[in-house]
Amino acid sequence: MKPCRLALVQLAVTADKDANLANARTHVLEAASNGANLIVLPECFNSPYGTKFFPEYAESAKDGPSVKALSAMAKEAKAYLIGGSIPEHDPTDDNIYNTCTVYNPEGEKIATHRKVHLFDIDVPGKIRFQESETLTAGNHLTHVDTDFGKIGVGICYDIRFPEPAMIAARQGCFAMIYPGAFNMTTGPLHWELLQRARAVDNQIFVAACSPARDLDASYHAWGHSTIVGPAGDVLQTMEEKQGIIYADLDQTMMTEFRQSIPLTTQRRFDLYADVSKVKP
Repeated sequence: MKPCRLALVQLAVTADKDANLANARTHVLEAASNGANLIVLPECFNSPYGTKFFPEYAESAKDGPSVKALSAMAKEAKAYLIGGSIPEHDPTDDNIYNTCTVYNPEGEKIATHRKVHLFDIDVPGKIRFQESETLTAGNHLTHVDTDFGKIGVGICYDIRFPEPAMIAARQGCFAMIYPGAFNMTTGPLHWELLQRARAVDNQIFVAACSPARDLDASYHAWGHSTIVGPAGDVLQTMEEKQGIIYADLDQTMMTEFRQSIPLTTQRRFDLYADVSKVKP
């Protein structure tokens, strides 16, 4: 199995879609030139993040300008590319989704993930945000086959739910990747904590890629893109500005850690398979 060098690209996002796509290409190629063969972009990398922006910037995830650009980036970089997310308009149901598309080194789209858990929060006195005002939730989990092994993909609020990562690990995924955009309230509280929790619960690699922070925008992203190891240890992280971080995802290390502190025992499967064994 090929070694995996992961790069998270924390992009500064503007209101200019063409500029955002050009900026993404520059940084994807930079990451590839530094040896990355699995490259990740942030949530809503091609548009401002906000319910009022989603309808304006929404496009097809089949043949829109952003997916065409992402396909070309992956092919030029000769790398797997997890294309953050874009606001997607599906003409078949006239809904708008928060959608991540994934590409192989030939530029072929190999997966599409629509955000399953929409970001609907109301923290009194701090932040209210309701994605469901304009977005529709996806209805499936996403696992991607690569030359390095199988990878699970989620988007932002999906990370708060342990089941997708647990299912991914049971299906043989060695990593969960989350393009995300936590804010200045939820970021300090839970951004790193949730990544470490999903990692240590399942003994897999977890990475979350954020946009850079822009205090002039209507939504202030936390930034701090982070890569976590299967022991729950932070391998790489960054601050709030635009940039790239890298980590080599060594699955031998993951296997050794699982052998040292085993969680997947037959007793566990037998016990949890029959809920009647759980006492009130």
